[in-house]
Amino acid sequence: GMDVLAWSQNLTRERAGECGARLAPSKDALLAGSDVVSVHVVLGDRTRGLVGARELALMKPTAYLVNTSRAAIVDQGALVSALREGRIAGAGLDVFEEEPLPAGHAFRTLPNVLATPHLGYVSELNYATYFREAVQDIGAFLDGAPIRVL
Repeated sequence: GMDVLAWSQNLTRERAGECGARLAPSKDALLAGSDVVSVHVVLGDRTRGLVGARELALMKPTAYLVNTSRAAIVDQGALVSALREGRIAGAGLDVFEEEPLPAGHAFRTLPNVLATPHLGYVSELNYATYFREAVQDIGAFLDGAPIRVL
């Protein structure tokens, strides 16, 4: 029953619909219209600093930002300011500019931050997939027909 908005520079309305989401007309519309913004993009030239002070200011004061992609996608200083000043309700973070997160960093003490030590990918399903595919890779290599070749 959740209205899921999605946006990226390459996302089409059709692909968003296939995933059960509605394409937001713009990044700004996604930020302004969301109660929770979850970042799921690869870090690159186009995504570095994708969410900065201007973008955070578009979010509702009751909204949350979740970043489990890469720290550099979100301007860390702007995020700390937005959290300290209550311009957004909170953040869930699994990635940081410096890991492990330094002892005195604001993300460790802000009451509206939930921080995990870059292990958001850890789940029984992920590990089952990793191990199953590793065994498949070894068998295929030994058979002379490697799969998932990089």
